[in-house]
Amino acid sequence: MCSEIIMTRAYNMKKRAEQQSETRQRIVEAAVDLHGTVGPARTTFSMLAEHAGVQRHTLYAYFPDERSLFLACSALHFEREPMPNADAWRKIESREERLRIGLRALYDWYERNESIAGCILRDMEVHDVLREVATLRFVPHLMACERVLGAGLGTRQKAMLHLAIGYYTWRSLARASGLKTAVAVDTMVQAIIGAK
Repeated sequence: MCSEIIMTRAYNMKKRAEQQSETRQRIVEAAVDLHGTVGPARTTFSMLAEHAGVQRHTLYAYFPDERSLFLACSALHFEREPMPNADAWRKIESREERLRIGLRALYDWYERNESIAGCILRDMEVHDVLREVATLRFVPHLMACERVLGAGLGTRQKAMLHLAIGYYTWRSLARASGLKTAVAVDTMVQAIIGAK
């Protein structure tokens, strides 16, 4: 009898833990969706609770503040859509080829993540907590890309590279100017190489 009670209690605890994990995941998924459409600064906790199908008190039980929510969302997003790995480019001896491969990887990532990246970059201008989390999650990747791609470049070339790796540069080339990715990459590689 005692062992049955223990087994039932263990089963119930396991089931409850699974439900809690599913609820948390549903909230994070809903937040990622809203952050990529309306943006983090415009996503209210009420809006998120409704989108996730939970009560506000449930939402606050999992995420008591925006920082904890932003950390969970960014972790999920980067798990699904990791930034390009700049270390892989170190082995490419040709500076021009390294630039071409690195910029192509970045521009492909920007294209796949255009909506959420655009919303986050826009909103982090006015939202301190978002700026903190985005800086924590995003900036180290960009700095690694810039460091690896900038190896051996002169001062003016590095300045052009800094411009080239930016999301807004990609968007200007690909969206405003209508360049295909390969052409946008080639344009920036030539600009970097030519900036002596």
